[in-house]
Amino acid sequence: MKRPDPGRQAVPRLRRPAIRLSHVDARGRARMVDVSAKPPTLREAVAAGTIRMSHAAFRTVRSRRAAKGDAVAIARVAGISAAKRTSELIPLCHAIPLEHVEVDVRFGANRRTIEVESRVRARWSTGVEMEALVAVAASLLTLYDMVKAIDRGMTLGAIRLLRKIGGRSGEFVRADRP
Repeated sequence: MKRPDPGRQAVPRLRRPAIRLSHVDARGRARMVDVSAKPPTLREAVAAGTIRMSHAAFRTVRSRRAAKGDAVAIARVAGISAAKRTSELIPLCHAIPLEHVEVDVRFGANRRTIEVESRVRARWSTGVEMEALVAVAASLLTLYDMVKAIDRGMTLGAIRLLRKIGGRSGEFVRADRP
């Protein structure tokens, strides 16, 4: 058994305040948050993400001549569809009647990176951040699928919430937004 060093003082343990997670009950079990008492208010979220690919794959997407069709148009539709089905993909998300979903695809000046940005809006009693993030992820995955025959080494990255408004927590604006 190791004896304590008499010249060393014990470091007091700092107690961290208990963080209450909304999707976990008092016994630690997963639960869906009850939003029935919350009034519907306008909620909006903006998310973005990137995909980096070879110059050849980038040119193919930009020219809208992928063998499978117009990758940009199909990625937009995939993002919109995914946002509407978020509660089917993320187990504890509420099914939210979305009023607006927009997906924008921008081509980077480096001719290798494509950024996807989504904007989701609803008048509801819970936020739409997950819907915006899922829209971006599905759009990026669709771009990958559309040109994977040209470049299987593509990298998806930096999927992040840029902004959200509405709800009890108020407005969030990402500090490191480009």
